[in-house]
Amino acid sequence: MTKNDEAWEKLFREHEILSRVERDGFFEISATQIKKFREPRLMTKFDHKINLPEKFLSNDLSILPITRGDYVIAHFDTWHNFEPNESQIVQASLPEHLQSLDSRDIFSEAVALNCAFASGIIADFTGDEKIFPAVSGRMSSGSFKFKINDTRRNRRYVLNVNNAQIEIDAAFEGINFLTLIEAKRDLSDDFLVRQIYYPYRTWQGKVTKPIKPIFLVYSNGIFYLREYAFDEPDDYNSIRLVRRKKYSVECTKITLDDVKEILFRQDLFSMFPNAEPPIPFPQADKFERVINICELLNEKILSKTDVTAEYAFDARQTNYYVDAARYLGLVEKFSSNGTVTYALSNLGRKILRRGFRERQLSYCRCILSHRVFAETFKIFLEHGQMPSDATIIRLMKNSALYKINSDSTFARRASTIKGWLNWIIGLINE
Repeated sequence: MTKNDEAWEKLFREHEILSRVERDGFFEISATQIKKFREPRLMTKFDHKINLPEKFLSNDLSILPITRGDYVIAHFDTWHNFEPNESQIVQASLPEHLQSLDSRDIFSEAVALNCAFASGIIADFTGDEKIFPAVSGRMSSGSFKFKINDTRRNRRYVLNVNNAQIEIDAAFEGINFLTLIEAKRDLSDDFLVRQIYYPYRTWQGKVTKPIKPIFLVYSNGIFYLREYAFDEPDDYNSIRLVRRKKYSVECTKITLDDVKEILFRQDLFSMFPNAEPPIPFPQADKFERVINICELLNEKILSKTDVTAEYAFDARQTNYYVDAARYLGLVEKFSSNGTVTYALSNLGRKILRRGFRERQLSYCRCILSHRVFAETFKIFLEHGQMPSDATIIRLMKNSALYKINSDSTFARRASTIKGWLNWIIGLINE
């Protein structure tokens, strides 16, 4: 159990929160009550559903702030799943005279936002004219009320918010709109709607222009932008996707010949010429998130608990994705005084310093240096379609994979092979 799990376990027991929620539909708790066991800011900030403490997850509960020091716990419908963003990458560019912004060195939300503004990405996406940076940082929400769905009961609650703390990562005002942006660097399946809804309601009462809430995610050289709207401003669950786009300020052109050159190089298997590494064969289907883990570790060494807390993972997924990065030689594992920590390897750091095109081809080389991936990809090239699971499993069994014995395990790992090779195929944009 995490420290949050342990602290909330005590709070639930002390205040009989579960029985109070079942009786009244909700339970109000103060920062003072929470602080008895742990710092409230650590106990109440959950950007993704998977980050919730076990007591919340197992009972389908959420928590929302209503004042600067008070919160409500209930079966609230607080999350929204990200819609897939499979659009073509729109090319943008940074002004040539800017020397302090480097497209290969965007390792914070703040720098990503600056690049998105300087390159014209924000202006293009919003369609507004003469946009300028506006309000940002922490501020008070003011007062407003809203409706929200209960996931267990066929009813809705009305919550009154009075001067809760909100934070706006960036805002840009143009002639026609005020754009409020929530920025992240982690790829995830969902987000907490409050992150864009509270700022939207706060500024809706302060300006006469329409407000555009935008969620921006930056990872691996790509800016993913999604604009949302609330069809009924006082309805938290009326969220609707308006548009989505992807941008890059780097050259993203990769051809099939680029990938073939890697595949058919004579020294392809030089990294592991005799055997697979003594690391569990990957069970991590989304290769974008393997890269994202490397970006996270580029800033600092993290423990397993830190990775789980800072990323949209549970403990099991942390193991899967960090081990996948280790399998490719991108991350190293250390153990000191019973604490397991992870750090980016020299190879991982070297690759992250490269431009977009060279970086992706380097990841392709890491993947295809493993025989089972290379052999599967060759079959794909010969037949124009991904081999069957049975064929992939046969190749796996002939590749002396580390500690995989049962047929069911082979079948699960086959999905990772397909996922990573589909990522490579998706890079080709000639």
